[in-house]
Amino acid sequence: MPLKELAERRNILHRKSDAQTVLRHALTDVQIGKIAMVSSFGAESVVLLHMIAEIDKATPVIFLDTEMLFPETLTYQREVAASLGLTDVRVISPNRNAVLTEDVDGLLHQADTDACCDLRKTRPLAEALSAFDGWITGRKQFQGGKRAQLPLFEKDGRKIKVNPLAKWTAQDLQAYIAQHDLPRHPLVAKGYPSVGCMPCTTRVGDHEDQRAGRWRNSEKTECGIHFKDGVVAREGQAA
Repeated sequence: MPLKELAERRNILHRKSDAQTVLRHALTDVQIGKIAMVSSFGAESVVLLHMIAEIDKATPVIFLDTEMLFPETLTYQREVAASLGLTDVRVISPNRNAVLTEDVDGLLHQADTDACCDLRKTRPLAEALSAFDGWITGRKQFQGGKRAQLPLFEKDGRKIKVNPLAKWTAQDLQAYIAQHDLPRHPLVAKGYPSVGCMPCTTRVGDHEDQRAGRWRNSEKTECGIHFKDGVVAREGQAA
């Protein structure tokens, strides 16, 4: 079955399903195939990670260490993975030779944020996902921008991308975290409702959009780790 048709059929099937049902189906759907979750272990990531752990703790979880993350994120990643009992967390990093060739001084983000994201996020993730037929993300419609019309299932190049929390609100997330007494990312309390790489993430004001602190003062809104028709998407093309 063509992937676009498969995604459309799954969206119809799950139009009234809750996130846990969508996730459970995605993990066992033979037509989707082998699937992994990609997690930033960021501000709200613990919700989907907890759901994964409740279904199958051996689900592959890919964590991308760009080597420019906040120390708090690295600590949080280890602590959350351990507390939830996740047994297949795969920590991936940028290619060492590529970094030495393209960003030896670690300042590429100052000259070209898209090139930095491509080096430290897009390419490593594409390689890590090459062994899978689909992947699960934590994106939500309320985050705005290109995510405003986000479906539960979508064709993503030669893979199926699953967004179980697409229809969740910020209030839904906070309620779930409180209900299950889940550990919160330590930077959230310090004014970082969305956490990315340290050089490109700033605090957010009380009345600002949740993602206003990401790539502040630029038109960039996505890191570019999504794919379009099998091609790595540059900024402005993210699926």
